[in-house]
Amino acid sequence: MLTLYHAPRSRSFRILWLLEELGVPYDTEMVSIRGTDSAGHMPSDYIDIHPHRKVPALVHDGVPVFETPAIALYLTDLFPEVGLGPVVGDALRGPYLTWLAYSTGVFEPAMIERAFKTQHQGSALGWGSADEVEQVLTRVLQERPYFLGDKFSAVDIVLGGSLQYMMRVKVMPESSVFNAYAERLGNRPAMHRALQRDGDIEEG
Repeated sequence: MLTLYHAPRSRSFRILWLLEELGVPYDTEMVSIRGTDSAGHMPSDYIDIHPHRKVPALVHDGVPVFETPAIALYLTDLFPEVGLGPVVGDALRGPYLTWLAYSTGVFEPAMIERAFKTQHQGSALGWGSADEVEQVLTRVLQERPYFLGDKFSAVDIVLGGSLQYMMRVKVMPESSVFNAYAERLGNRPAMHRALQRDGDIEEG
């Protein structure tokens, strides 16, 4: 059994979206990550599931997995027949792992620096500046419709979902390349199902 620990309108939305893309049964356990939040609670033993009491976290048959790229990799390996993640031996496996790691190891830190207007320390850090990251993503998405080529993958949920969010809060600028990519993602029925479910959870 799969249980997603989720907070509405949070980064765990991407895993909600991924589960909808996979089309597999799962339960949702609401977790409050904003203090006094009527939309959920913080179980006393949640620290055993996520040591920082954040979301998302996934529990599969009693085994917890946390960190969005790790959960995405775990789920796409668990359901390889859906085709949302290249399997071991596939030529795209390396790029797949690379972009999953890039999402939280490079993209998010660079965008946080930009959002909080902190000075990038160049080679002292393990990621590029926001401007450099923006150039990299522009070049990649100019060349192909999705990060791995012509086929949508979980990278487009994990990294693409973050890109969409950063555009929405004006940390990433709009451009013809990014707008076209965001439109492709927005046309996916599973995203709309996840948005609906996220809204229903919040209202409930």
